[in-house]
Amino acid sequence: MHHGMYSQLRAGVCPTLTRRKKVAIAVAIWAALLLPSVHSQPLTLSTTTSASSTASSCYVDGLSEQMNCGAVSVPENYAKPDGKQIQIHYVVMPAIKSSGKSEALLAIAGGPGQSAIENAQGFDKMLTKVRQTRDVILIDQRGTGQSNQLQCIGDGFDNALAINESDFDTRVETQKCLAELDADVTQYGSLPALKDFEAVRAHLGYQKLHLYGVSYGTRMAQLYMRHYPEHLATVTLDGVVPMQQSVLAIGDAIARAFELVIQDCSNNALCHKQFPQLAADLEKVDGELAEAPKISTIADPTTGEATQLTMTRSKFKGALRMALYSPSVRALIPHAIHQAAKGNFQPITGLYAMSMDSTGIAMGMHASVVCGEDWQRLTPELRATTAANYFGKEMLKTFEQSCAVWNMPAVDDSFSQAIASDIPTLLLSGELDPATPPSWGEMAMEKLTNAKHFIAPYATHGVAYQSCGNNLIAELVEKGAVTDIDAECLSKDTRRNFYLNASTVEAIPANANEQKTTLSADADKALSPQQALNK
Repeated sequence: MHHGMYSQLRAGVCPTLTRRKKVAIAVAIWAALLLPSVHSQPLTLSTTTSASSTASSCYVDGLSEQMNCGAVSVPENYAKPDGKQIQIHYVVMPAIKSSGKSEALLAIAGGPGQSAIENAQGFDKMLTKVRQTRDVILIDQRGTGQSNQLQCIGDGFDNALAINESDFDTRVETQKCLAELDADVTQYGSLPALKDFEAVRAHLGYQKLHLYGVSYGTRMAQLYMRHYPEHLATVTLDGVVPMQQSVLAIGDAIARAFELVIQDCSNNALCHKQFPQLAADLEKVDGELAEAPKISTIADPTTGEATQLTMTRSKFKGALRMALYSPSVRALIPHAIHQAAKGNFQPITGLYAMSMDSTGIAMGMHASVVCGEDWQRLTPELRATTAANYFGKEMLKTFEQSCAVWNMPAVDDSFSQAIASDIPTLLLSGELDPATPPSWGEMAMEKLTNAKHFIAPYATHGVAYQSCGNNLIAELVEKGAVTDIDAECLSKDTRRNFYLNASTVEAIPANANEQKTTLSADADKALSPQQALNK
């Protein structure tokens, strides 16, 4: 609820993605709604024994400590306990200094469809203070990662940059995907997964859990609060998806985030001087691509080789949408839009290439969740509101076709009721979030009687990864209360400088009269935007 969105870790616990798999993910980006908030380079996980119902030792590439890993066997369909069994895999990152308490923190990934284990390095970095005294548990939710992953590859997408997405038949490709999967997809929604989480907790012997959920993971955390409150000590919801909200309402959040980028550039003297007609530039490109794609030859952003580009409206707006998730990549948006308005789509293809291999979404599991829990609760009023902007309209069209094939039973009406709880709960929202705006956090607060909601003014999606939010989580876990948590540190100005051209960022003026254009070192001037971001 879209791995913040440009820091997800892609771990090698699954087979390495082929080019075709990467492209299939990119083409299906309209189906990916919330996404998570952690990324990095691909990782590998090695074990001393094969995963089973007992713990074994394992290493995650990028982390030096030895972890505990394993799996529990659960029914695919809990109504048929003697039927097909699936393995739910977990990794325990042990506490640095064991407190002797029978409790741990469970970190829940987003998406829906991301693997928590594949995000181990990011979770470890963010939860370093928590790990001083508490174990951290990562569970690959059913349908993700190693837990009977429901991934769809697709055919005929060998060149992502050249294809025209309008040729993509969602219904046909969804039918192909369903035929490939060895699973009863109706059993891969949030409620069966919640039972899996409890099975892992019981297997590991923890009496109490602290929960951290990011993006879609906040839905899982709230369901845990509803169904198993006796086993929870504290809860943190980061990038909040309230139970009352269908995630298909994300279109308004995306549109809001675009408006904030344009507003921020307009309010910044150097950015406004360099891109004085940013809103008009965006409207110009969008209008032209709505009429017909632009075909040209460009340098492939991943290989540098000359390749055909078919710049469609979907590619253009999809790439910009994904860029909104990261403060670093967000800084490139004005330059990319301005260049596109001049007919140069090279910067946009760089943004597009980043999204092709960074979402890590198991699209089959994603469909099971959204089609069963969100699609079928769309009222005529919400449908009309959602269709009022481009992103909402495209998502409605995609899920109308895919959910008809997936044929998920609708969750009960009680699923959408606000969570009533007195468990100490911390809610974190990013003011610039393109997926879960602060208003969603306020909605989730409706019946939480022991909660605080903090808004980080310079954060996007996944506040704890971009601010002092990680320290607030550690404080909550240590004290077991939200009463005295002070969120003043969230107001620290951490804005990223906008790129004024392909290699130079502007320094935010210390006062209204100071305007500088600089980089930290001369060598940086030779970097492309993507190289600079990877630096």
